Formats: sequence, C-alpha cells, structure tokens
Amino acid sequence: MSGHAPMKQAMPSAPPEAASTRQRILKVAERLFMTHGFQSTSMRQITAEAQVNLAAVNYHFGTKESLIQEVFRQRLSQLNQERLRALDALENAAAGKPVKPTRILDAFFGTLLRMAAAEGTSDTVFLRLLGRTLTEPTEFARTLVAPEYQLVLKRYKQALFKALPDVPKAEIVWRFHFMLGATAYAIAGTDSLQLLASQQDRHGLLGAENATVQTQRLLPRLMHFLVGGLRAPLPVFDQPDHGSAKHL
Repeated sequence: MSGHAPMKQAMPSAPPEAASTRQRILKVAERLFMTHGFQSTSMRQITAEAQVNLAAVNYHFGTKESLIQEVFRQRLSQLNQERLRALDALENAAAGKPVKPTRILDAFFGTLLRMAAAEGTSDTVFLRLLGRTLTEPTEFARTLVAPEYQLVLKRYKQALFKALPDVPKAEIVWRFHFMLGATAYAIAGTDSLQLLASQQDRHGLLGAENATVQTQRLLPRLMHFLVGGLRAPLPVFDQPDHGSAKHL
C-alpha cells in the first residue's frame, strides 16, 4: 500500500450553462430593480425577461430577497475592495502623514464612477440602481447596503479625521453625509436634471451634451462640487454674524 494519504476529490464546479443562467438572471434583475424598484418588480417579470422558469431562480437564489442581496453583494464587494485598495495605496505613499482630503474624496467617490466607466453599460445600470436605493431608502435597503459599507466608511472617516484635525469630527461626518447624498442623486439618473431646464431652453442651458457625454463629464463636475463642499466655511451656530465662519 502507498504511504500517501488519499487525495481529496475536488468539488464539482457548476456547469457553464448553469453559471450563464445565474449571471443572466442577475443582470435582468439588476436592470428591472433599477427601472421599477424592488417592490414593483415581480418574479414573473424577471423570469420572462431572463427567459428562465421560476424553478431556475429558486434553484440559484431561493427567494426574491436573496436575489436582491446577491445583486448588491456581488457589486458592492468589488467596489469597496477597490476603494480600500485605493486608500491603502494613498496611506502607504503618505508614510504616516495625513492624506490630502481631495485625494481621499477621489479614492472614495471617483473610484465608483471610474469603475462604472471602465465596465460600460452593465455597471451604469448598477450605478443608477445604487443611486435609487440610497435616495429612496427603505428599511430593507438600509439593512441590505449597510453591512457592505461598514468597514469602508470607517476607514475613510478615519482618514478624513486625520487629514482635517482642526475640524470637528461631527462636521466631517455631516459633510460626508451630504457628499453621499449628492453622489447618490447624481448617479440615480438625469431625469431631475432635465426638469431644471425647460423644453424651450434645455439645449441652451445644457448645451448639446448627449447621455454619453454627460456620463463622461459627471466625475469632474461631481468632484469639483464635493471638494467645494468639503472646503466650505464651517457653520457658526447661535450667532447672528456668519461672516466669521472658519474655512477648511
């Protein structure tokens, strides 16, 4: 008899057709959730557009809630890993010194938009879904998204606290909250943007930008806005004269 221990048999991987079906269901569900919202999207719609039966959805995901969780888990895990990698690189390069606030913002918010631009249409759909989820929060959505953000938000808040030691931490948290809201609103879509320009003067106000150009210019526009908000004067409470507000 050989003295070698018997080799463990490798777990069989999912057949290619099963993996393809699973990804097709995820992509269709992602788009429908973005268009109609979680509550208004039915399993019947998902199965019809994905060209699968209900048994296939149940086999891969079990329930509609589990399907929603997997859409976010897969996307947010990749996004937040990249955000942490970007922040690690900045902190390593700083060698113990504070990282510039503008670079911290770019690593967090810029990473989101750059990844979407690199991936194309599929990630753009998820961007709008994420924006819709954050701007129309439900208890289910908060419970779903919050765990994926806990570590990355903690790291980025700590980086901003270190970069801005003279600014009250509460004000940094408030401003980060405002920046998250502005970003969520921006990526949810341009419907509200069109409402700001009437039918008559829309082209005059917004120029000849099509949807592709607007998407390409979203990052520089948004980053300038966020940095401006971060650098804005701090509020002075319970005082009539706000002209002495401290600048960041």
